[in-house]
Amino acid sequence: MVLTIPDDGEDPLGWLAFAQSGVLTTAQATGLLGPGVVRRRVRSGRWRSVCRGVLLTGNGLLTRDQQLWVAVLATGPRSVLAGATAAAEAGVRGLRREPLHVLVPATRRAGRTVLRRLPVDMAAVVVHRTSVLPQAHLQLARPPRTTTARALVDAAGWARTVDEARAMLAAGCQQRRVSPEEIRAVIDALPRAHRRHLVRRTVDDIAGGAEALSEISFLGLCRRHGLPRPSLQHRRTDASGRARWLDAYWREWGVHVEIDGSHHMDVREWAADMRRQNDVWTAGDRILRFPAWLVRARPDEVASTLRRALLAAGWRPAT
Repeated sequence: MVLTIPDDGEDPLGWLAFAQSGVLTTAQATGLLGPGVVRRRVRSGRWRSVCRGVLLTGNGLLTRDQQLWVAVLATGPRSVLAGATAAAEAGVRGLRREPLHVLVPATRRAGRTVLRRLPVDMAAVVVHRTSVLPQAHLQLARPPRTTTARALVDAAGWARTVDEARAMLAAGCQQRRVSPEEIRAVIDALPRAHRRHLVRRTVDDIAGGAEALSEISFLGLCRRHGLPRPSLQHRRTDASGRARWLDAYWREWGVHVEIDGSHHMDVREWAADMRRQNDVWTAGDRILRFPAWLVRARPDEVASTLRRALLAAGWRPAT
């Protein structure tokens, strides 16, 4: 269904349908047309009943925008898109598109019966409740949603795994959709947020230079094994005068670590890595390389190698 902008300034139904992508509550529709007209339009097939209390001013399959409107309208007043759904609508890439996450006030119960009877062309909806949702955490958008910072904090708390939580926070900051400072401000306002300490530590790592999940895992590894904190994404000029960025670098001891993701398997990336590695070696520094999966799967092995390299370079653990 294609919605056009009403050219009649006195057409409230047309404007409301346009503003809400053709999705209306039954109360909205009957308030403008009366219950009899609404019933006739549904029975004739001109309109479609999506679920109890929600109508589509057409009879086609639901688009993505319409599914989002159904999610917030079906769950009642003051419902907003939240978590990964709100973050994705704000432009954060790489997040799960389904299910749709909705946040409602803790004092109100969303219609679970309604959500169990959604049509097959509608994504599943997960309802979360909160007692803390200040105006500062709401984005002026349609459909209504939380700010990107609040969305990512909630998404991290609702994530299935710790790695997924960290990856979502890293994605939002790396893609410049939100800053670590904005996330810190949200977490300060949510003293009971799930994984609150994890969120704070992750954004601290991001603010310190970590841009990928592998680098965040690497910093956690260093902390757990009593190793000194390296500089991340350290800028260095190579022999040809070009700027190079080192994943992790201990300047005092001349130890450099590269964390290789899947892109390092590309031939061009591999050649560039070799040139960068040669520049580091010829400058006298030690260089270690670990695949990202090894940092996560075998942290003790990585830490042992790091410790030996740092000790050989002159580092002495604090006694």
